[in-house]
Amino acid sequence: MRRRLPITSPSDTMDKGYGKNKPSRICLLATLSVFFWVFLLYFHFVVLGGSTVSESAELIPASSVRDSRQIVSRPMTTSRSSIDVRNEPKDFGNFDSVDTRSENKISEESSSFVKQSNGEAKYSEESSSVVSQSDTESSSVVTQSTSEPKISDESSSVVTQSTDAQELPVRNPTTNVAEKPKDFPFMKALRTAENKSDPCGGRYIFVHDLPPRFNEDMLKECRSLSLWTNMCKFTTNAGLGPPLENEEGVFSNTGWYATNQFAVDVIFNNRMKQYECLTKDSSLAAAVFVPFYAGFDIARYLWGYNISTRDAASLDLVDWLAKRPEWSVMGGKDHFLVAGRITWDFRRLSETETDWGNKLLFLPAAKNMSMLVVESSPWNANDFGIPYPTYFHPAKDADVFMWQDRMRKLERNWLFCFAGAPRPDNPKSIRGKIIDECRQSRVGKLLECDFGESKCHSPSSIMQMFHNSVFCLQPQGDSYTRRSAFDAMLAGCIPVFFHPGSAYVQYTWHLPKNYSTYSVFIPEDDIRTKNVSITQRLSMIPPEQVLKMREEVINLIPRLIYADPRSKLETQKDAFDVAVQAVINKVTKLRKDITEGRTNDNFIEEISWKYDLLEEGQEVGYHEWDPFFSKPKNNGNADSDAASTEAAKNSWKNEQRQHS
Repeated sequence: MRRRLPITSPSDTMDKGYGKNKPSRICLLATLSVFFWVFLLYFHFVVLGGSTVSESAELIPASSVRDSRQIVSRPMTTSRSSIDVRNEPKDFGNFDSVDTRSENKISEESSSFVKQSNGEAKYSEESSSVVSQSDTESSSVVTQSTSEPKISDESSSVVTQSTDAQELPVRNPTTNVAEKPKDFPFMKALRTAENKSDPCGGRYIFVHDLPPRFNEDMLKECRSLSLWTNMCKFTTNAGLGPPLENEEGVFSNTGWYATNQFAVDVIFNNRMKQYECLTKDSSLAAAVFVPFYAGFDIARYLWGYNISTRDAASLDLVDWLAKRPEWSVMGGKDHFLVAGRITWDFRRLSETETDWGNKLLFLPAAKNMSMLVVESSPWNANDFGIPYPTYFHPAKDADVFMWQDRMRKLERNWLFCFAGAPRPDNPKSIRGKIIDECRQSRVGKLLECDFGESKCHSPSSIMQMFHNSVFCLQPQGDSYTRRSAFDAMLAGCIPVFFHPGSAYVQYTWHLPKNYSTYSVFIPEDDIRTKNVSITQRLSMIPPEQVLKMREEVINLIPRLIYADPRSKLETQKDAFDVAVQAVINKVTKLRKDITEGRTNDNFIEEISWKYDLLEEGQEVGYHEWDPFFSKPKNNGNADSDAASTEAAKNSWKNEQRQHS
């Protein structure tokens, strides 16, 4: 059997191993006690006894330090580098009781500047860029501006700037650096738009007080305004012409006049006199109107006068404008004028006596202005299309609403119609084919316009045919556009265009960008070379779509007509209102671009017709209408507007034929 080892108790082990160390531990404790008391006595008598404490020193609460630092907030001045300092009463508080030999300390809770006895400021390293601190024991607020504050030498106050009244910096798009905004002369006009209490804010128009030779004197010599037409009767009634009789009941009872298609100059000027936001302070103006009768001026000199006579009034005008202080604000880029003629009458290509028109729109000063014409150039950027005047000039909203309701209820017996004459001298014209189809069609109506007396010259005959037709064919006239298109839409007749220059790129201010909502487009080549049937093409449009298109046309009526200049519509915007607002928008955008440093260096004037057709964010590129606007070449190497100029001549020849 294995023997077990004896078990030793812990107490036995301790007695055996450590019993002899008990005296050593007692000695160690005694030694430590003696050392502690010696150290304590040494510290008390030697260390503390040898130091001196200033009897004058007092403890200053942190709140007292904060109370003594007053922060003064003031609006920023026009210069960012200069800060206006307010002279506040001096209040040094408890700083008077601080011994100047002692170091001034800043409370850790404070993140501000503290005025020290030596006149310097010490900044807490724990402060952030902007700190606001409120103390329950004091009503003072410590505020630190993001810009370096300036400390008044006369007090311990820290002066900071308030950003409430300062001008915000403008970021330079080229350098991406914030810069102080420049004080442009038109800034006051831009700021008026921000005044919500002013109903005319951002809409003021300044009208130049031109010498009468530029407008009223022409009306006094109205017989000289046309070789074949006595324009005197057409300048009556503020440019509307004589009232139309309504024996056949085609028109409404009021608001109808025998208005000449070239009378927009005087109509627009008289409407401007009734504009609700005219101002005599040009610094408030969103745009500047020049009441020059440019259309009447060129009309009296087109035939039988040399180029010096044709250009005289235009040169005189720009010379007069350039001397005005209003011109210097933007070099004329905020100016606009109206000419009730097609643009080609103002774009003479050379100094040859036999060349057509004057050179108003080619003058350097005129290139800065915006010119509103009844037909603009697709290749130039300084003219804009506005509607031809119709026969309807309502004096109140009720007249418009009654006419629109009547157009909705009409029963239309003809699928399509055309009012016009052929152009046998123009091989590209499709009028001959259109006239042939109208004659052969059972659903088409034709009103032929030829030499001598014709129903085509009777407003009631024209409007009656449009009333009875669903679609109205509008091929090019002698130039791109026709007054007939606006007469047709006034009658609720859906226009059919064959060239985009007849409406779509012309009247972008007044007509929807989506032309399919109110019109039908059939390319000229479809008629000229493909022998497309107009009857078949129009018959394929579903009846419900026709109703929607007609309603859109009827809704457009207010913005396509010129209200009676002697009154004003209350809720409806007429063609004048739309055009003026568009000019204001154009000038305002240009001014904002200038202030923000934006430029349009990539703008190509020769394709200016494309820009108004772009969607938001879309860039200029190929367009399906490019073939329609390929400019004719002169001698194979230079661009020329000769074809359009020839069309302008033909327009005058046709006017001569109508009155022969």
